[in-house]
Amino acid sequence: MTNQPNQPHQPNQPYDGYDPYGQQWHQQGHQGYDDPYAGQQYTQQWQGQTWETQTQSPVSAHVTAAEETAYLPPQGYEAPAEAVPVPAPASPPAAEYGPATVAGNARVTDAQRARAEGRSPIIEPGMQPAALTALLGLLLAGAAAVGTYALLVPLVVLQAVTAAGWFRLNGMWPARQGIALGFAGALAADAALLASDRSPSAILGTLGVWVLLALVLQLRSHADPDERMYGLMATVAASALAIVAGGYLAAEADAVTVGAIAVAVAVLARALPLPTPVSVVVALLAGAGGGVAGGSLTGLGTSGAVLGVGAAACALIGHRVASYDYPSRFVHFTAGVALPLSAAAPAVYVLGRALV
Repeated sequence: MTNQPNQPHQPNQPYDGYDPYGQQWHQQGHQGYDDPYAGQQYTQQWQGQTWETQTQSPVSAHVTAAEETAYLPPQGYEAPAEAVPVPAPASPPAAEYGPATVAGNARVTDAQRARAEGRSPIIEPGMQPAALTALLGLLLAGAAAVGTYALLVPLVVLQAVTAAGWFRLNGMWPARQGIALGFAGALAADAALLASDRSPSAILGTLGVWVLLALVLQLRSHADPDERMYGLMATVAASALAIVAGGYLAAEADAVTVGAIAVAVAVLARALPLPTPVSVVVALLAGAGGGVAGGSLTGLGTSGAVLGVGAAACALIGHRVASYDYPSRFVHFTAGVALPLSAAAPAVYVLGRALV
């Protein structure tokens, strides 16, 4: 008699289901099986539609434990839509990267990519910062013709922008203590120049004292040793540039007028859209022409050309430094404006002493 496990038991029929004690099987004439696995064909099966029965075949009693734990979906089975992984968006190609911005971005910047590829990460400030440099230079030239205290006003502006721009050019922002220390050194040098009747020794003395103050400031810092070293070098350099810019106050007034005009003309010429070697030559020639024009106003004559070329050469060095490492617009409008004039101050003082 075939076992029908899924049919309900009838009262008039003897129950031939599985008897755990084996008594009913003997009463019905069924003898014990010689094969212990022969009775497995009577194993009951679930008929309900569940998730397991939809995705798996019926489990038989002879399935081993390892086979029960291993699940292979049947042929033609499709995973639910929500289980399908969504591919990640592809990263943009390298050609789509733009210049670094002041807003900040977690991606690899063009400067880092350029360093990795061995290229020069340089972006020049452009015409707008050059126009501001020319304007500040003309203010210095005109104020020097008026008098010492009139020259002090644009000079203080130049020193403040120099200190702030140098820190931002080195990637340190905010750095209020370092900027304040550099600007304070510039003010101290100006005061010492006025008190000593514009003696250049006031610049050297203030510079030595401010290097010591910058060292003490960094020793009191709780930052990492590497960060303290970077901060020390940036503070010393910013203070030195801001203090050295006071050379305009120590130089002769006529030399300041000629040199400032030469820097203004040279920076404007350097911003023209020309190849770099041609642009440098044109800027030096423009500086010489500006020196001649300034010399005609102050009585220096052709000697103004020499002063103009020297001031223009130093200004181009400052312009080149402000172009380094993919700087932001903030760097261009601070260091890009101030460094050409600050770098030209020593040449204006030295050549002015020699020629005037």
